[in-house]
Amino acid sequence: MAGISRKYRMLRRSHAMWVSRRVWQPRLVFWAGAISIGLISVLFALLADRAQALFHVMTGTEDGWRFYLPLVMTPLGFVLCAWLAHSFFPGSQGSGIPQAIAARHLRDEDDRSRILSLRLVVGKIALTVVGLACGASIGREGPTVQVGASLMLQAARWGGMAQARGLILAGSAAGIAAAFNTPLAGIVFAIEEMGRAYEARTNGLVLTAVILAGLASLGLLGNYTYFGVAKDTVAFATEWPLVLACGIIGGGVGALFSLLALKVMRRIRRWNALQPLPRALVVAAGCGLAVAMIGVASGGLTFGTGYAQARGAIEGTPLPAFFFVEKFAAGLLSMVSGIPGGLFAPSLAVGAGLGSTLGLVFGTATGTAALLGMAGYFAGVVQAPMTAFVIILEMTGNHDNVIALMCAAMLGYGTARLISNEPLYHALSRVFIAEAIRRRRAEVPAQG
Repeated sequence: MAGISRKYRMLRRSHAMWVSRRVWQPRLVFWAGAISIGLISVLFALLADRAQALFHVMTGTEDGWRFYLPLVMTPLGFVLCAWLAHSFFPGSQGSGIPQAIAARHLRDEDDRSRILSLRLVVGKIALTVVGLACGASIGREGPTVQVGASLMLQAARWGGMAQARGLILAGSAAGIAAAFNTPLAGIVFAIEEMGRAYEARTNGLVLTAVILAGLASLGLLGNYTYFGVAKDTVAFATEWPLVLACGIIGGGVGALFSLLALKVMRRIRRWNALQPLPRALVVAAGCGLAVAMIGVASGGLTFGTGYAQARGAIEGTPLPAFFFVEKFAAGLLSMVSGIPGGLFAPSLAVGAGLGSTLGLVFGTATGTAALLGMAGYFAGVVQAPMTAFVIILEMTGNHDNVIALMCAAMLGYGTARLISNEPLYHALSRVFIAEAIRRRRAEVPAQG
């Protein structure tokens, strides 16, 4: 009996160790995945900043011949990015947020792997950096979402975790949080934009991923506000007309961007269907040349993310009256060109420019008007008002403007819904879902 008892105790201990490993191994892999999102997001940010700096060094000032170098360099860079994306990194085109949304709806592992993978992490980062180095009006924040979702999905594979949809959501939120140093915006983005049918059981995953990615980012870069600290405060008693104008006009212009982008991209997809690669390269070259021409005409202001211009406006330096029109066109062309790159930062720059112009019209402080313009326009583009005002609030560090930003964002969202009831990212995500369905249907006769 004593021998049987000892054997039973040994079996219980081995079973407890096995259960413990089964419980802790997925957690450790998940934590490692979240930390890696933070670290890679920081690396991505540094590479993107270096790429923009390199572009400005290469193109020189308005006085020299190098100022006109983008007329050659930018179209060639667009063609290179489009070719690499089509030939070596299919699924890396565009923002990256539609891919993450689509992956949450796809159930087959192979379908998800075509738009979220470690291969695409490398391609997305590399091609976005190349795009910025040649003057494209793109951002790194949307691509960071696809990178975060890809890393977390890979962690799920290694850790044997079954909650793929929740982990994609967590990786996406961690990507936004680490890209902007905006943990609250990462959580709100996950709830509002990524998971329209949000599941309460994913709360822990999202919070843990955002915290760990944020800690990794803070450890390398320290605590900072993306656009510095906004010092101006909206005075509702005298500036309510500006709030209304920034919300309604910003939302209308943002909806126009979304509407144009969807219509043009649908036409391009139909035109490309017969000869996908050659025609994709023609589109990229044409868009690249147009972006270069706009950049040269604007004195170089529309090249890159627009971060410097938006920050200057928030700090009180008025932008040229038609900067927002030029940046709008450069961002739209960069998006429909098919090269990898996001639209968060360029959209915020357009909004800041629009707000700056409206501030001149209403005779109000540029910093206040830029903030409100950003909220109205961004909410109009993505139709996600909570994400819009929370992300701007965290990026500027001034909580005195929270009610004004909420009003501008909600007005922008409401105006956008009247013009276009199709949210941009979700409309684009359906393209990837449809491709997966067509691929499945094509495989059935082959297997038969």
